[in-house]
Amino acid sequence: MNMISSQTLGSYQRETYTMGSHVARQFSEVDKLRTELLNNVDVITEFQRVEEEVSHREILTRIESVILEVVTSLSKDEAPVLALPSRSSWANISFDSAVGLQMCPGSSVSAVRSDCPSSATKFAQIVKLFLVIYKLVQSNSFATKRDIYYNNAQLFGSQKAVDGLVDDISCMLKVSRRSLHVLATSKGFISGDLCYMEEDGTRIDCRSTSAAVSVSSNIRGIKNIVSSAKFVLIVEKDATFQRLLDDDFCTKMSPCIIITGKGVPDVNSRLMVRKLWDALHVPVFALVDADPHGIEIMCIYKYGSVAMAFEAHSLTVPSVMWLGLLPSDLQRLRVPKDALIPLTRRDESKLCSLLGRPYVTGKPQWQKEMELMQQSKVKAEIQSLAAIAPDFLTSIYLPNKLRYGGWV
Repeated sequence: MNMISSQTLGSYQRETYTMGSHVARQFSEVDKLRTELLNNVDVITEFQRVEEEVSHREILTRIESVILEVVTSLSKDEAPVLALPSRSSWANISFDSAVGLQMCPGSSVSAVRSDCPSSATKFAQIVKLFLVIYKLVQSNSFATKRDIYYNNAQLFGSQKAVDGLVDDISCMLKVSRRSLHVLATSKGFISGDLCYMEEDGTRIDCRSTSAAVSVSSNIRGIKNIVSSAKFVLIVEKDATFQRLLDDDFCTKMSPCIIITGKGVPDVNSRLMVRKLWDALHVPVFALVDADPHGIEIMCIYKYGSVAMAFEAHSLTVPSVMWLGLLPSDLQRLRVPKDALIPLTRRDESKLCSLLGRPYVTGKPQWQKEMELMQQSKVKAEIQSLAAIAPDFLTSIYLPNKLRYGGWV
C-alpha cells in the first residue's frame, strides 16, 4: 500500500462505526433523509399514480381502431399508413421534477407507409405484432418478446426489431408493455432484506447471502412485499454487485436491499426500483462509476430516458440520491493517480450533453461534481477504491457514506 493510501485509510478507520449495537446511529442520516423525502414526496407519489391499468376491452378497442383505419384505407384503394410517435427526439420531451422526462401531448409522429420500399417491412411487422398482441390480450395469456421473435424470425429479422416495435406500439396505444401482455426476460439481480410473491403464487426470498435473485419479468404482478430495509442501493455494474455479495454487504449494513441492472438498466430493473420505492418509501441511492456513462445510467433510474418517456410515471424514481462514486471523492480520498483514467473526447462530449440537460441544470451539487470532472479531465471506476485497500469499498467507503450522509 502506498503512503497516500495509508494516510487515507488511517483517517477513515478512525471514523469506522461499530456494527450491530449502533444500528440507530449507523442509519441516523438515512432516517433523516427518509423523513425529508416523505414530507416532500407524498404529493408527488400520489401524482405519479395517474397510470391506471387499462382494461382488456379498452386495449382491444384501441387495436381494433388502428386496424379499422388500415382496412378503411384499403377499401378506398389508398395505401395504409401507420403513425408512430417519435420516441427518440428531445423535441417531444418535457421535464417535470416530480416525474422526470415525459412525452409531450401532441408529440410529432413518423409515418410508416405500406407502399414505400423503405418502410413496407416495418409496416408488416407492426401489423403482425398487433395480431399477436390482440390474441394475447383476448386470451389473457402472456408471451416474451423472445417468444414473439422466434415464432416470426424471418419477418422480424432480429430480436432488437421486436423490442423496439413493442415499445412503439405501447407508446402508440398509450399503455404499458405489460398491458400488451408482452414480457421481457430480465437481466438484473436483487438481494437483501426482501420477500415477495409472484403473480403465480411463487414466494421469492432475496435474503440469501451467497446468491442474488433474478429481477422478475412480471413486476406489476408482484404482491405481498415484506421488508425492513432502511435503504435501497442501485449498483451500476454486475462486478461491483457481486463484490458486495462476496463481502456480505447486506448483512453488514442490514437491513438493506441492493439491485443491479448490469449497466444500462432494462425496463424490468427500473420497474423494480420504482416498485420498491412505492412499497417501502425508503431512500434509494445510486452507486455508479465516476464517469459520464455512470452518471447517465443513474439519471435513467432517477429521471428516465427519452425512448421510454411515454411510460415515465411507472419507471422513474426522482428521489434517487447520488451516493458515489463522486468526482470529489477522488480528491478527498486521494485515490492514487494510476487508478484514474483520462477522459476521452467522447466522455467530454457526453459530459457537456449531461450538463445541458434540464434535470441537471436544477441540481447545483450535481453540476459542481460534473464540472469538477470536467476540470480534472479524469474519471474512475468504483474498483479504483481497491487501490486504497482491497475491502475499502464495503468496509469503509459505503458504511461511512451512509452513516455521515455523503450523498448529493
